Amino acid sequence: MSMPYGARLAEEMTRRLGRECVYTPSARLALYLALRRWCRPGARVLMSPVNDDVILFVVLAAGLRPVQAPVSAWDGNIDPAAVPESTWRTVDAVLTTNLYGVPDRVVELRARCDRLGIPLFEDAAHAIGTCVDGRPLGTFGDAAAFSLSKHVAAMAGGFLAVGDARTRRELELLRDELLTPRRLRHDLTTTLRPLARSAVRSSGLARPVWRTMQRLGLLERDSFRMDLRPRQLARSAYRAPSLAAYESWVRVDLHGFRSRHGALVRGQLKLRMDRIDADLARRRIGVSLLGGTAWAGQALRDRSAREGPLPLFRVPLLVEDRDALLDRLVDHGLVCGYVYDPPLDDYAGAEFVEPSPDPGAARWFAAHTLPADPLLARRVINALTKERARPARPQRALPSVLTGG
Repeated sequence: MSMPYGARLAEEMTRRLGRECVYTPSARLALYLALRRWCRPGARVLMSPVNDDVILFVVLAAGLRPVQAPVSAWDGNIDPAAVPESTWRTVDAVLTTNLYGVPDRVVELRARCDRLGIPLFEDAAHAIGTCVDGRPLGTFGDAAAFSLSKHVAAMAGGFLAVGDARTRRELELLRDELLTPRRLRHDLTTTLRPLARSAVRSSGLARPVWRTMQRLGLLERDSFRMDLRPRQLARSAYRAPSLAAYESWVRVDLHGFRSRHGALVRGQLKLRMDRIDADLARRRIGVSLLGGTAWAGQALRDRSAREGPLPLFRVPLLVEDRDALLDRLVDHGLVCGYVYDPPLDDYAGAEFVEPSPDPGAARWFAAHTLPADPLLARRVINALTKERARPARPQRALPSVLTGG
């Protein structure tokens, strides 16, 4: 009997996490599997509006209604205390973000979901290696999606962590139905792209390459968000749940998100997984440096003081005049992606999401956050110092934002 697709990679993640894992070509496919497995079509999913637009389209593709939650003005994650009781009574599931690797309030969310009898899904794409109360993120939810595209810069590969072997086998069958056939050309591209990106960063060519791509219109997003295309999006709803109906949105920035990668890609992923611990250690050093600056938010400072620096994917620095500053940082060779502005309810509107009852904190956080790569901490600090970047602070601090997870 042949081993399931990606079984060796999944076994390694299982050893790391202590939960059964399904290998997937991407975290977005992993999340889609979870949503289809646990949620009926039409179910209402509570989520943060400060999130990647791709995640919104994954939720829509699963035939679900995204319900936007109030968030912390310090970290952009769901603020459970600010969610109205009327909303809690009507949601069917909760999706965390763990934005940039900063943990959601998963202990409180898990307890709330248990009381309501609804599933908790952890989007841990930014949070490999992060723990809360001594437990790894990804062990609190009914299912958790992880991404190798983030922490080890593989530009492919993900996992769905679940509670038992029977559920894992069920999800492996659903995954296999959704995979598209392997193509050697695509495998070569997937293998070479991370190497090319690393070469550009180390050679100091980030600025000219980025500016050239901007001028030639080679970027899939003209701004922080992709083009919504509301008429086409509305038509796709008639086919949901359907990944194919939403493929043109879900594939943005990762066209092989459900490609059946061959041994070449999986071999590269194994080599990169072997370096995860070294990568996490380097990230903690960078987070420690950036967390000690005036641009670091209070939530990050407080958590670092209690637990030491987290191995964040990005450090959410809070700055004034963020958009202009991002453009000027390109001239320093720093291209800062993963800006989630505007919040999803402002971006998509009430036709496609249920808006947050208190959107102010999300709007403020999305407009002032500069996601800094901790692996480039010293370069970021030098550039922000030269640009005389001014730290930003929310006018009102929500009482729950400083209490941690």
